[in-house]
Amino acid sequence: MFFLPQNGISKVGFTATKKIGNAVKRNRAKRRLRSLFYEHSDLLKNGTYIFVAKQSIIDISHINLKKDFKKIISRSKAFKEKK
Repeated sequence: MFFLPQNGISKVGFTATKKIGNAVKRNRAKRRLRSLFYEHSDLLKNGTYIFVAKQSIIDISHINLKKDFKKIISRSKAFKEKK
């Protein structure tokens, strides 16, 4: 994931290379990332987000993917501060 903080602007992009597999697998990987992003979007800072799907996203369970997603977001300091 790549994150560039910006005031008042939110953009998001999802990408998957051919290394992941055929079009069906690439689209499934992007759908999974998109779902997680929109599930947590209200907790995220404004900015530009680019999510790059990796090979392991095809075989990982939803629970583990959600944990990894939260870990990556927290590492990039993209979560809003709690008030």
